[in-house]
Amino acid sequence: MTTDLSTVIRPIASAHGLPNAHYTDPDVFAEERAALLFDEWAGLAVAADVPEPGDAKPVEFLGVPLLLLRGRDNLVRVFHNICRHRGMILVSEPRKIEGAIRCPYHSWCYAHDGRLVATPHVGGPGMNTHVGIDRDTLGLVEVPSHIWRDVIFVNLNGNAAPFEDVHADLLNRWREFDSPHYHGGADSRFTLKVNTNWKLAVENYCESYHLPWVHPGLNSYSRLEDHYHIEAPGCYSGQGTHVYRQIRGDDGTVFPDFPGLSRKWDAGAEYVALYPNVLFGAQRDHAFAIILEPVALDRTVEHVHLYYATPETDDALRAQNTAQWKQVFEEDVFVVEGMQKGRHTPGFDGGRFSPAMDGPTHLFHAWVAGKIATHRQQGLAAE
Repeated sequence: MTTDLSTVIRPIASAHGLPNAHYTDPDVFAEERAALLFDEWAGLAVAADVPEPGDAKPVEFLGVPLLLLRGRDNLVRVFHNICRHRGMILVSEPRKIEGAIRCPYHSWCYAHDGRLVATPHVGGPGMNTHVGIDRDTLGLVEVPSHIWRDVIFVNLNGNAAPFEDVHADLLNRWREFDSPHYHGGADSRFTLKVNTNWKLAVENYCESYHLPWVHPGLNSYSRLEDHYHIEAPGCYSGQGTHVYRQIRGDDGTVFPDFPGLSRKWDAGAEYVALYPNVLFGAQRDHAFAIILEPVALDRTVEHVHLYYATPETDDALRAQNTAQWKQVFEEDVFVVEGMQKGRHTPGFDGGRFSPAMDGPTHLFHAWVAGKIATHRQQGLAAE
């Protein structure tokens, strides 16, 4: 590996962006898979995907088959979606599991909490137990998970510090929004399939510099000069605005506000990239989460979910809100896809940052570079 990361861990005025290899090299993509997405708390899905006890949904994260399951105790758990017997996929499509999770291969069965509860004929015909099969140690492998603002975060390698410790700063910053967030339903979710590396979606979301040219409609009332940077080195970065404008229906209808908010949020809103791959929006009357799924080196699926302060909201206004945000996020597609193509230029050295405007993106690059450097040092130490 020849990528030199020392050039990106510099003050913003003298820093280059991440080298091209971080967007075009399969070996670096594999490194980032381990160091950024498996070692850290990565966004996987939302709890609204499994709303009722017994609901199960298989998902794949960077090739790893996982299973979301809301148990009879109403807790959402994430398991490796394979049988402990021969590694067969247990659940192949979203469905309700009324009884046990049954492997379709040899009918080993698991309870909703992952316990192995049945092993038919494991000791021979008619013999459902065997001294060599210890059910207590052969339950489904649960992945460490944490739910915040309905997003299910997972730590695939199981070695991260507790989510509440890692992200204490943002949890405290948005403590006012600790009231329930209700998913808007089928018309409040959509996906965008984008031909770009997932990091470019993070980098673009972090900054407001591009608003006048990429989002002229949004910039018409929330101008570049109305925004401020949000910078928490090593954790998150983004932007905020002082002039958030509530969406209104033709009859003046607005969404109910989240309860107990301070005056800051009357006309304020914040948009934060929580490293590595979740983009959050916080406003007085609704919120959103975008989970970036890195499908391949140059392909990303953006899973967008909108939330409200009450379980019931005006149907027409909710549809209008979804359409408005979809337009905004679609306006970014040509930018991140264009930058991805640009990263194949041999002479490009990562570019330069505006010292005044690119601070949030520079922080993300520094986080990536630091995590990769640590990962490589650990690999050398292991050798």
